[in-house]
Amino acid sequence: MLVKTFGSAVYGVEAIRITVEVNVDNKGKNYYIVGLPDNAVKESLQRVESAIKSIDYYMPRTKLVVNLAPADIKKSGSAFDLPIAIGTLGATDQLDNPERLENFVIMGELSLDGTVRPIKGALPIAIQARKEGFEGLIVPAANAREAAMVNNLKVYAVEHINDVIGFFKNEKSLLPTIVNTREEFAYAQSSFDIDFCDVKGQENIKRALEIAAAGGHNAILIGPPGAGKTMLAKRLPTILPPLTLLEALETTKIHSVAGKLPENATLVSRRPFRSPHHTISDVALVGGGGNPQPGEISLAHNGVLFLDELPEFKRTVLEVMRQPMEERKVTISRAKVALDFPASFMLIASMNPCPCGYFNHPERECTCGPGVVQKYLSKISGPLLDRIDLHVEVTPVAFSELSSINAYEKSEKIRERVIKARAIQEERYKLLEGVYANAQMSSKTLKEICTINTAGQNLLKIAMQKLNLSARAYDRILKVSRTIADLAGSEDIKPEFLAEAIQYRSLDREGWGG
Repeated sequence: MLVKTFGSAVYGVEAIRITVEVNVDNKGKNYYIVGLPDNAVKESLQRVESAIKSIDYYMPRTKLVVNLAPADIKKSGSAFDLPIAIGTLGATDQLDNPERLENFVIMGELSLDGTVRPIKGALPIAIQARKEGFEGLIVPAANAREAAMVNNLKVYAVEHINDVIGFFKNEKSLLPTIVNTREEFAYAQSSFDIDFCDVKGQENIKRALEIAAAGGHNAILIGPPGAGKTMLAKRLPTILPPLTLLEALETTKIHSVAGKLPENATLVSRRPFRSPHHTISDVALVGGGGNPQPGEISLAHNGVLFLDELPEFKRTVLEVMRQPMEERKVTISRAKVALDFPASFMLIASMNPCPCGYFNHPERECTCGPGVVQKYLSKISGPLLDRIDLHVEVTPVAFSELSSINAYEKSEKIRERVIKARAIQEERYKLLEGVYANAQMSSKTLKEICTINTAGQNLLKIAMQKLNLSARAYDRILKVSRTIADLAGSEDIKPEFLAEAIQYRSLDREGWGG
């Protein structure tokens, strides 16, 4: 007897419907699974057999063929255990009305005792199930809240294969999981454990990060150990604009596919902050592998990617970021498939100015030899620095500020200014697809929007000559000055805005660092 159940396979951040065809034939013996399964899928028959026997049902002793269609797409993972098991029971007449199976997408990994274990990618699977008009989705209980974020689809949580069998035999009723997505989303958006008011002093660095947040600019913090670079960077998400519902859905899909969502999680409500160690590999950073998975730059989508001690990262690792930073996506190509993962992130990096860490320190002397500082800085390539808009020099905090009991500005206040500036940019770029912040302006748009008066042109000319700024600094200064003007609510780029932007190009000065 032939019975069909339906599952789903995740490719990139999208899901594809998979038809699980189970056929039991009295002529022949052995079990077969076809349709380009990987080892995890092939091993599912052993898990299915054990789970079925543990609940006093039987496996056929004749020929059993499981086909995963379409057969020309590779299937991977253990999430097909449950649809295969239910299909086997239907094909052996152990389920009533097996035609009901065609109304549901069923996914789950089985333990040997029939317990249903969590899967990856429940959210994109639910989105695809609703798109294709299925009545409901049956998933492990740990994934139910995640899948239930998709409206107009009944999501049933199961903890054991008996729950599924009882549901299709009409012996047990399952209640759909209900999640008030908007209510939970709104509550979690402004809940942070850290705040900029915790940081004493460093007002100039806070100002630079406010500008970075307002314009979506990449930034690098350069300073000695203990100056507060990491502490400041970790607080950047607290002043970024809240995620929109669409951005939250995109971000959640990526984390779901990567298996990074906590148990019983719903939407990712806060902008991601990813901080990989400097020993990370190319594939772990940008994504890939035999079965391509999103990397750190995709997990930081709509959020912040923080690279601490930037010169310590392998040069090859840093160079693979260049194209994704421009295109805001990464394409992983294999012989038979090419997958796109979103990668629209803000890059925040930090570094010591030299190997010993004390070059330009006001109190401690640098012990590095001649040329060592420049050699250290040269670990970061020019093309990568070209994509970083703000170079911020961080100095140690004085004792008087550390011991101060003054109240410092809270993240909430800074965030209000950032949101206001982003609203101006959103209105400005509403006709430009894929552009929502000043940092994303093209050269053509830059010429149209960032016009400066004669006084501003003279100031910029003098700065380029006197400070020996490189040519690539010109566009960056204009973009940053446009953001400073937006924060000030000014339509024009005034000379004082240009002056502030110029000071954020430390590493472009010829001779900086020796």
